[in-house]
Amino acid sequence: MSQGQTQHSSGCTETTERKRRVYVALNERGYRIGASHHNCTIPDETVAKIRDLHEYRKIGYRRLARMFGISRGAVQKICNYSRRAQSVASWRRVK
Repeated sequence: MSQGQTQHSSGCTETTERKRRVYVALNERGYRIGASHHNCTIPDETVAKIRDLHEYRKIGYRRLARMFGISRGAVQKICNYSRRAQSVASWRRVK
């Protein structure tokens, strides 16, 4: 018998699902930010990689855009910290 299942005296097995705790990042105004925002299409890990490659390896916007399959303008805004630059002020549990 696997985890999350209970066996009754009648011999049948009942499956119960464990509830996952999901936390979302919030800014100082209480709004969702980063990958937990509902319109987010670029994961936080990708944003960090883009910034690292640009800042430390001096890779240009156009090449980064081709590497990650996003627009040059989006890469430029990420690298200049005009997009995805908010810091987490708190976390909220959902569901």
